[in-house]
Amino acid sequence: MSRRAIGVFVTLLLSLAAVVPSFAIDFTTLASMGGPLGTALSTLAGMETGVKAIIGFIGFVVALISLAALRNLSPVLFFVGLAIFGGVGLAIAGAIMGVDVGTLASM
Repeated sequence: MSRRAIGVFVTLLLSLAAVVPSFAIDFTTLASMGGPLGTALSTLAGMETGVKAIIGFIGFVVALISLAALRNLSPVLFFVGLAIFGGVGLAIAGAIMGVDVGTLASM
């Protein structure tokens, strides 16, 4: 193997080690943390599956519209908004949908 191939392989391994999470987030117990997010997740847990899907869809559409508005302001604001949307919005949507997946899997 050439020196370059070894360097690429080592870089790939180090990148994978940095990206792989060292702990898993349990999205189904976010309601136990309290505060407004915990209250919202507790309220969502008591709703029907169709209502949860509608709420998730509306939230996703609102987030995409706000991203489209940020795109018109400046490229920097667009990427900041995209990072916030990806880091926060999709994690909360995963928490909401995670409750459904667990309920469906136990049936």
